[in-house]
Amino acid sequence: MTVIGIMQGRLSTPENNSIQAFPRTFWRDEFPRAEAAGLSSIEWIHDRYGFDCNPILSEAGRNEICALAKRYNVAVRSVCADWFMENPLVQCTEQQRGERTDHLRSLLGQAREIGARRVVLPFVDNSSLFRQQDQQTARQVLFAVEADARAADVEIHLETDLGPADFAAFIAELPTDLFKINYDTGNSASLGFKPDEEFSAYGARVGSVHIKDRIKGGSTVPLGTGSCDFAGVRNGLRDSRYSGDFILQAARGPLGEEVAWARQNLAYALSWLNG
Repeated sequence: MTVIGIMQGRLSTPENNSIQAFPRTFWRDEFPRAEAAGLSSIEWIHDRYGFDCNPILSEAGRNEICALAKRYNVAVRSVCADWFMENPLVQCTEQQRGERTDHLRSLLGQAREIGARRVVLPFVDNSSLFRQQDQQTARQVLFAVEADARAADVEIHLETDLGPADFAAFIAELPTDLFKINYDTGNSASLGFKPDEEFSAYGARVGSVHIKDRIKGGSTVPLGTGSCDFAGVRNGLRDSRYSGDFILQAARGPLGEEVAWARQNLAYALSWLNG
């Protein structure tokens, strides 16, 4: 069965003037809204904006998340660790890296306690891995938390802006059962990557998919109006026998119509996947 969820915050009005941020005001409301939209899961956001009030960081908060997930039959199957975009694991001091690595260790356990089986770890923008030195540093961090991830039974899904060959070479040195790729349809389109080249290079390592559309070299736009080759992506997923989750991370729609917009995006995704 295809599991399609939504990025946390997309079911609420934007906070912090951001397209994506932890919804401090409305996070509880997003469970019934996801149910109303026909979605089966939420990808939880852990970022700096919500750091002082994100319930994932406390035992009481995690218990409340689990209770809401059960009440509305909307699981939290993944955590998007945007905190590490603002607090990079590379290009920082050794002391900072040690503290941030410990933070990742804690997050892996916290993710498991709310039912998540993967943490999406972004290495983009401030955390990009274009330099070989940064790639080596990132691998060292990932090997350092491997035992913690296994103990929590939580996979680490990597999102980068590396080209297909470079990304394949980077992840080839990491254990296949634990470290996988988060494929973002919009980001790949924006970077001008070709789906057939991406899936030829690393299709077997794709473990989760973010669904969005972007203009090449530009911003996020409504699904089907940008540069994403959705047919090519679908073919690549099928050829790779992909069986993981999909998370809607589409452009925002009209204010106040978040649930209706989510339904519309869900319908688009189902049509695309079944096409």
